[in-house]
Amino acid sequence: MTGAQEPVEHPTRSVLLAKLMAAVRTEFRAELLAFAVDDPVFGGTACLVARCPRTARGNGLCPGHRLRWVKAGRPEVACFAASTDPRWQRELPNGVCRAAGCGYGIARMGVCQLHWQRWERSARRGELSAWLANPLPIKAPPAGATCRISHCTLWPQGGSPFCHSHTNSWKVSGRGDLDAFVRCYETIALPVDEAIRLGQLGTQLRLELQYALQCRHDERSSKTDPAVVNRLVRFLLATNTTSLLDFPEANWRAPSSHLMPKDPSARALLNYARRRVDDLAHDGGWDAEYPRPVWQLRRLGYPANETFSFAAISQPWLTALVKRWLRWRLSTGLHPTTVRRSLGALTRFSGFCERVGVSGLDQIDRALLERYLADLQANVTGAQQQGVHIGQLHAFLQAIRQHRWDERLPASAVLFTEDVPKRSDKLPRALAEQVMAQVEHPDALDRWSNPAFRLVTIILIRCGLRVTDALRLPADCVVSDADGAPYLRYDNHKMKRQALVPIDEELQALIGSQRDRAGASRWLFPRATKNPNGQWPTVSSTYRSALYRWLERCEVRDAHGKPVQLTPHQWRHTLGTRLINRDVPQEVVRRLLDHDSPQMTSHYARLHDSTVRRHWEAARKVDIAGQPVVLDPDGPLAEAAWAKQRLGRATQALPNGFCGLPVQKTCPHANACLTCPMFITTVDFLPQHRTHQRQVLEIITAAEARGQSRLVEMNQQVARNLDSIITALDNDTDNQAPASDAC
Repeated sequence: MTGAQEPVEHPTRSVLLAKLMAAVRTEFRAELLAFAVDDPVFGGTACLVARCPRTARGNGLCPGHRLRWVKAGRPEVACFAASTDPRWQRELPNGVCRAAGCGYGIARMGVCQLHWQRWERSARRGELSAWLANPLPIKAPPAGATCRISHCTLWPQGGSPFCHSHTNSWKVSGRGDLDAFVRCYETIALPVDEAIRLGQLGTQLRLELQYALQCRHDERSSKTDPAVVNRLVRFLLATNTTSLLDFPEANWRAPSSHLMPKDPSARALLNYARRRVDDLAHDGGWDAEYPRPVWQLRRLGYPANETFSFAAISQPWLTALVKRWLRWRLSTGLHPTTVRRSLGALTRFSGFCERVGVSGLDQIDRALLERYLADLQANVTGAQQQGVHIGQLHAFLQAIRQHRWDERLPASAVLFTEDVPKRSDKLPRALAEQVMAQVEHPDALDRWSNPAFRLVTIILIRCGLRVTDALRLPADCVVSDADGAPYLRYDNHKMKRQALVPIDEELQALIGSQRDRAGASRWLFPRATKNPNGQWPTVSSTYRSALYRWLERCEVRDAHGKPVQLTPHQWRHTLGTRLINRDVPQEVVRRLLDHDSPQMTSHYARLHDSTVRRHWEAARKVDIAGQPVVLDPDGPLAEAAWAKQRLGRATQALPNGFCGLPVQKTCPHANACLTCPMFITTVDFLPQHRTHQRQVLEIITAAEARGQSRLVEMNQQVARNLDSIITALDNDTDNQAPASDAC
């Protein structure tokens, strides 16, 4: 057996730099990254102002036009968009000198520098406006000369290639390279927060961020505003960061850390970028990930950013076995959430072994396990949680033996079924019909603001799907059989298989409308935000939040007038209970709910059993002599009597009643139940009794005509018993009629 592996160090900067150079494509290598308006990740929709090429970021306007709209007093957006200049403020030409024929830019008082000097030196200096009517001549540049900034048509100032204003801007910027200054103005069409500027970052950090942006662009799983990237760049510059791997992810994520941006969007992008760079730095796959003290499941092909940490397991021999077990469990197709439960149980067992001084696998025997069972009983609340820990440890020990991972495990290290605490048998959590009447009312369903969530609710109520399965329905979830009857096809994630449930034409039409709203998405209910390609379905937490708001709006109340608190899974229980109580065979209910075993469906059948018993106790029962049969529901033999009746119904049911004879006895009236003293019947079978009576009288008449006295004698006894039964049951019906009429 191998011990715990040493933590894997980060590769050298030169190795990471080489990987980044090979990974970052040419289009993401620029210090200034600009994207089209319709880019699925960094773009959006075009500004409402005609001929404006920029992306709308609020109220349908780009940031510059929105600012102008706010300064204008927030007029009607459509009118503003139709009337305003499509150019941004910095794109508009600088002011031209007020002197007639002058093309220089304004220096002061609305005139250029030269005309200002002429006016100040003029002997006839007076009011400036009057003087400008006939100004003194000035030196003009060569014909056709203009400022080098493409959108500026003013004359260049003196020996500068720029107009007066742009010359001053160039001087303020440090009189740098002229071409670079011009290129800066050429990108004015993309303002500061519409272009991603990475030029001030160091080489490695710039490549890391470029690689992260390239990954975000390729994945197309979330929108990213360039302004958010620029805020992250400013944060990295302020913290003197040289690489995203300078600190562990936990340091970046700590809320109190100075390394954490205050802006939540920039914070999320920082965490995303670090993970992508970290994944590039470390090879993926089991060979690379297995020896690490923390498994990053995304490197093993699992979605999201789950991790398995083995730091809390202090014993090297136990760490090695747990890793092997978890890898095997993941490879069998178990969900990481299920495997995480295994890790939690073994982590607790590790802590127990450390407390009691276990130093090796060979010391885990039955005596130690009994001590651990006592420890669970004392420190873990609830039989369910105790059962989880016991079950996971049992599976772990069984896997060691089955796969022969370590022969040192003692043969006595065994857990038995009797070790698991007995859990109380809970009733199904079906909702009361009073609550369901409010929930299913058309007016209540119409109060859903989101038609997709309205349809999800109907599917949960009518089809009994689990909420995760309903939200992950594919767009083509409706199929038809040979007769054209529609079925809902879904993936039962719990049983890991596809299942079908019949639906009606109304639900089929609603699903068709939702499919049209979903567009090209592969899901029937795609996530509404951060889902450019529609590749992600809605998550259950989003629907649950909307459900609770809807219940509050609808003011759904229980029998005590209190607001109802329900979960989507209760609709599954409600459907199962409804079907059972409507005498749908249990096997049919099992297939509709796609249960793996009849035991799962029998959970709902217990309520049906009590419903039938209530009707049985309320019904008038008579024997073959027409005498009432009394069963006291509160008597000491009530449960036994009911069990006998249930057994009789299951094994000796008759077309016109039930046998009251215990199944242990042999019936001496095999061909004449109506002459049997153990026979019991109710008013439910009156039609059969009357039909039977007519048939018996016909047999007696025919037998008398043929002189068959023995046959007449046998059937006359049956006829007399039928007369007594029908008379008694008719009297019972007549006595109940007035009460029924009064209702």
